[in-house]
Amino acid sequence: MLPAPMPPFEWVDTPWGTALQCAALRPYARHVFSARGLDVPHADAGEGWGLLASWIGVATDDVWRLRQVHGVEAHTHGVAPCDGTWPAGDLLATDRHDVALAIRTADCVPLLYADARGGAVAAVHAGWRGTVAGASGRMVEIMRARFGTAPADLVVAIGPCVGPDAYEVGQDVVDAFAATWPAEVARGTWWRAGATAGKYLLDLWTITRDQLALAGVAPERMHLAGLCTVTHHDVLHSYRVDGAAAGRMVAAIRRRS
Repeated sequence: MLPAPMPPFEWVDTPWGTALQCAALRPYARHVFSARGLDVPHADAGEGWGLLASWIGVATDDVWRLRQVHGVEAHTHGVAPCDGTWPAGDLLATDRHDVALAIRTADCVPLLYADARGGAVAAVHAGWRGTVAGASGRMVEIMRARFGTAPADLVVAIGPCVGPDAYEVGQDVVDAFAATWPAEVARGTWWRAGATAGKYLLDLWTITRDQLALAGVAPERMHLAGLCTVTHHDVLHSYRVDGAAAGRMVAAIRRRS
């Protein structure tokens, strides 16, 4: 039995198995959030990349991807591997319709963006370090500067990631958020005390939506899958559950021509 995502997310059939789409994003971009079943062990290897490319309608090398480093470095021009290695970064955006963008996650937050008016699309990988650095809002700024995207025109889908009941972190993580986002942290909604002294349950779902709102994205245009990778690790990949043996899910997007 597949877990029920929050609407407008829904399960769809793909050549490699069941995956997620966001119905609100569908009019503007062909996209997918994969679950278990698509084999992409590395950004530059794995038969799954060919399956994904074929499904989304581009050549395999036209699925832009990155060597993700948990930061906010963005790429908005031609992205290609050099000596077999994709460039470092965690944010991708384009206004081209002949390429697709893809990021890989296994607990971190995957975000897909579409400019409903101008057509540009983007993909973001945000772990806790990227979220401290404001990766989700940073992409809004990049799309405005690079493509003239108005934040009010953005539709953003937030895919499966570790949920607020499963993401236990230490004092160093909450201190990093408190130092960077003091006003937002003061509201007291970004984490709560864990069961163990000195541990906290971090709420990346709320943090990500708050940061998008601060960047100007309308709340009704943010859509959360609401599926925790730890809770549903039988369907979704989770590094917290499987450690170094964990696979990776892909969030991919291509602008409609």
